[in-house]
Amino acid sequence: MPKPGPRNLITDVPGLKVGCVEDEAVRTGVTVVLCPEAWTAAVDVRGGGPAVRETDTLRPENSFSKAHAICFSGGSVFGLGAADGVASALSNRDVGLRITAGTPAIPIVPAACLHDLSNGGDKAWGLTPPYRALGMKAVEAAGEDFPLGPVGAGRGAMAGLRPGGLGSASLDLGDGLIVAALVAANPVGSAYMADGETFWAWPFEIDGEFGGRRPGTMAPAIEPLPDDSKLGARLAAGANTTLALVATTADLSTAEAQRMAMMAHDGMARAVRPCHTPFDGDVVFALASGAKPLGEDPMRSVLRTRIGSAAADCLARAMARAVYESNKGR
Repeated sequence: MPKPGPRNLITDVPGLKVGCVEDEAVRTGVTVVLCPEAWTAAVDVRGGGPAVRETDTLRPENSFSKAHAICFSGGSVFGLGAADGVASALSNRDVGLRITAGTPAIPIVPAACLHDLSNGGDKAWGLTPPYRALGMKAVEAAGEDFPLGPVGAGRGAMAGLRPGGLGSASLDLGDGLIVAALVAANPVGSAYMADGETFWAWPFEIDGEFGGRRPGTMAPAIEPLPDDSKLGARLAAGANTTLALVATTADLSTAEAQRMAMMAHDGMARAVRPCHTPFDGDVVFALASGAKPLGEDPMRSVLRTRIGSAAADCLARAMARAVYESNKGR
């Protein structure tokens, strides 16, 4: 039976490193995922208000649909500067493309940001938003172990009316095939069922990773926008976003990785209600290391389907873990 990897983090996919840094005065942060060998990458954007960088670079028809890092940040459009810092730090390490001899290395760093500008932190940064510096610090902080909850890009996040945060989960499918997810959860929707304690993602939980709560008798989920009057203050286009990354050891092409990202969006919908609204900028990136060959059809298509389904499950679990870790003891 599949089980989480040893860390139950996206870094259970060998080769990945994650760095998280925060600015407590601003109540924001940055999370970077490093894959310096330039892994196959793809993206699927479903939200109505995304803030993104380098997403078109990853389209299957383009010449270099690979990434050296993926960067998530708070700060809305200002947070896109974090990817500048990541790119500079990686180039200084000689990581990236080199088109002409003697020129700087050019790292490909796709990025996405969530909106945390209204969380009460000091946003009076004038002409010097903190994100470029945070991006460089996140590269330095990257390793195989990292915290969950109100950290990194999830520092200032909200999930419905409760704190959101950073979450991760993994699944070892056996024979070297590993799938995992990382998420910065800031949706307008809620991760909780009507009782306010049970996660929508409860059927996918493994070993009590987000509290082990199971639903009792409660009201059915019929109202399309639950607690709509309470959520009114958050219903502004682009004010909410869930940023996610799914990764695998499989040898996926760019088009296959994009399909994994598309399937993984279902995990977001399993974990949050409502999801993919006009007020969210939901984005799912995908990375594939290529370490595990899948072979040829028909078995390849079967394995791709299993990988996509596992990615959705991992993302649902990661979403619940993000909210759970940010709300423990509240």
